[in-house]
Amino acid sequence: MQKYYTRPCNFYYGSYARSLVKNRKALPLAGNPNIAFDQIEIFQRKKKGIIQSNIHPITSIKSLPKKIQSTIKTDLKKITSKRKNICGIKFDRPHVMGVLNVTPDSFSDGGLFFKESKAYDQASLMISNGATTIDVGGESTRPGSKIVNDKDEWYRIKNIIIKLRENFSDIPLSLDTRKSYVMKKGIECGVNIINDVSGLNFDKKSFDIIKSKNIPFILHHMQGTPDTMQKNPKYDDALLDIYDFFEEKINFCIKKNFKKEFIIIDPGIGFGKNLEHNLRIMSKISTFHSLGCPILIGTSRKRFIEHIVTKFDTPDRTGGTLASVLCGLLQGVQLFRVHNVKEINQGILVFNKILNTN
Repeated sequence: MQKYYTRPCNFYYGSYARSLVKNRKALPLAGNPNIAFDQIEIFQRKKKGIIQSNIHPITSIKSLPKKIQSTIKTDLKKITSKRKNICGIKFDRPHVMGVLNVTPDSFSDGGLFFKESKAYDQASLMISNGATTIDVGGESTRPGSKIVNDKDEWYRIKNIIIKLRENFSDIPLSLDTRKSYVMKKGIECGVNIINDVSGLNFDKKSFDIIKSKNIPFILHHMQGTPDTMQKNPKYDDALLDIYDFFEEKINFCIKKNFKKEFIIIDPGIGFGKNLEHNLRIMSKISTFHSLGCPILIGTSRKRFIEHIVTKFDTPDRTGGTLASVLCGLLQGVQLFRVHNVKEINQGILVFNKILNTN
């Protein structure tokens, strides 16, 4: 069975983008008039492992074969539609999500913020440095990590969530957990968003908790589990396989009467992917706009950066992180989950200013 996928490409920015949209020479990306596109890449998946793609100007859509026109038009409607606000987050500009790992063993900052006072100070610092969301986690999901008991995980983060909610009531809190027990407790203490790296696959009760509380969540992709995910991960095509995963999960949520507008998608860079997979996803990440949801990426300090830069690797990988963030920014990604909030926010602000200046 053949399947088609639509990727917006050939982007324009700022006042020139707005001019092209006004004159109907380009289309706005995700309802943001400051990013426009006038071409689409159409992927055609045939048999297993056989992918074809062709780039077409948007003006030639009517000349495409009838059998794919309806698919492309449906995709374009999703690609161009404005994303609805989630917890006060407006997706007409990029946002930085600050990572707060309250764990002894996370891959880059394990133990640094395990004490409540240090975790609170770090969250406060990230907020003052421009983080519009804080993502709190009490269990490491680095490659090779083991499962933490749900009660222990909740004990690690309970007090910091309560304290942040009391002192930063206007900042959305995201809870990084795979467990329904922790989700339920977190929501009761004021968590706004659930970020489940398993894509709701780890704990079958997770979706029921999210749905019953009517809370937005980040639909994250991971192949395997943290313990196994980097042991020779394989895909027919990483980009399109992950797209299919998202599409299936989103359709499941819709059938269960959960609002699609409450879903943010994250392709899970480094979670069950090798360097080739990660690069394929990042280079074509605008494909996911045709799902009609905001896009988040978490490339911060990830191992794929070391695999590219080799001898130029650094402990915090800020340069490589920023490069990947700007690549996402150019393709309309709206949320960036990072550790070094100030430096990444600085890079985004400068890059955006240059990009939107005539």
